[in-house]
Amino acid sequence: MSLAIPTTPAGDYVLILSCPDRPGIVHAVSGFLVSRGGNILESQQFGDRLTDRFFMRIDFVAPGPVDADVMREAFAPVAEQFEMTYEIWDASEPYRTLIMVSKQLHCLNDLLFRASTGSLQITIPAIVSNHPDAETLAASYGIPFHHVPVTPGTKPEAEAELMRLVDKHAVHLVVLARYMQVLSDDLCRQLSGRAINIHHSFLPSFKGAKPYHQAFDRGVKLVGATAHYVTGDLDEGPIIEQDVMRVDHTYDQDQLVSAGRDVEAQVLSRAVRWHSQSRVLPNGSRTVVFR
Repeated sequence: MSLAIPTTPAGDYVLILSCPDRPGIVHAVSGFLVSRGGNILESQQFGDRLTDRFFMRIDFVAPGPVDADVMREAFAPVAEQFEMTYEIWDASEPYRTLIMVSKQLHCLNDLLFRASTGSLQITIPAIVSNHPDAETLAASYGIPFHHVPVTPGTKPEAEAELMRLVDKHAVHLVVLARYMQVLSDDLCRQLSGRAINIHHSFLPSFKGAKPYHQAFDRGVKLVGATAHYVTGDLDEGPIIEQDVMRVDHTYDQDQLVSAGRDVEAQVLSRAVRWHSQSRVLPNGSRTVVFR
């Protein structure tokens, strides 16, 4: 008795890949899709002359019942021929996203609202915090909240609990939505390429407590934010998205803080959206973002 392969109805899929740049890549990929009856809806590509690497994202429709794992296996010979790193995802599959937060809730609130309205292709199985402040907000969206306090002595246990939740909920992405704890190098390695952080773009000019108040005292004219992948180098991972907002002398300290929070929330939501749509490909210390 043969074991039937689980299938999904005909649908929309995304293929992303990177490899050494050479002739014939586009022809080989499009030929594979034609041979499988695929119809390309969107195609984006980039050849980096500095690194001599090629990057591609294709959104395509596959006819008939199709299984993503079978399709990945079928594409493997093409990938091997061109030394590709690749992935094929169901374009409608939401990224299982665990959010981490401390006491500042503006980014968490924004992500929860966008996810609830369907503007972010994510599902949130858990929220983790080293403080209890976000519990009420999490409960209002019906999302389990995990209070995991962190002290210098309990940090290994706290990080182990985080990874237990990541594994338990089959998490694709971890978002540090103003989580004010430095992750260990080991945890950064475990979450490499699947953890996004947000910080204000004053770094490294205004470090420490109350950076917006420090900026106010210096009379800044721009506030901004940076979303990047988490690495062992604090706030120096590959950048996904950045933005700025012009301010002037009429802004008091509270207005400056509010403006900064708005930019942080917008930048983080865009980074999460692009990652969950498989639009961000690593390129060494940088990223390729097919928007």
